[in-house]
Amino acid sequence: MPIANEAAKREDPLVSFHFMIDIQGQITGYFSEVNGLGSESEVIEQKVVTEKGVEIVKKIPGRLKWGDITLKRGITSNLDMWTWRQKVEEGKINDARKNGSIVMFDQALAEKARWNFVNGWPSKITGPVPKSDSNEIGIEELTITHEMIKRVT
Repeated sequence: MPIANEAAKREDPLVSFHFMIDIQGQITGYFSEVNGLGSESEVIEQKVVTEKGVEIVKKIPGRLKWGDITLKRGITSNLDMWTWRQKVEEGKINDARKNGSIVMFDQALAEKARWNFVNGWPSKITGPVPKSDSNEIGIEELTITHEMIKRVT
């Protein structure tokens, strides 16, 4: 019965198309694409010479940084992203700073992964690129700059 036990422990990876975003209830919904869920450490190189005269390079972690989150969705009449960005354009950055979450679901619609970000604000927004000979959905894009992101589930 070891094969049955192994199958019971198996967890399939999540299908990445089913996710949503919630930014303090002001911007919620489903997007077609999200990028920037992660962190990075800058690398500091220190060159040293050993007692035998051999040069080696030590690599140690430096500053921790988080990339911007980029969201894409098909354009609709909903202006929530544009209204949020307008706060920054008007100089109301304290009003624009929001905490939020990006949530992934399994095929039974149960939450399986969540990334929470802190003090996010919209640093860039772009609308669709209309073309008269195109048959594509118009996409709007929002870039969120934040101070930290963490996977919590």
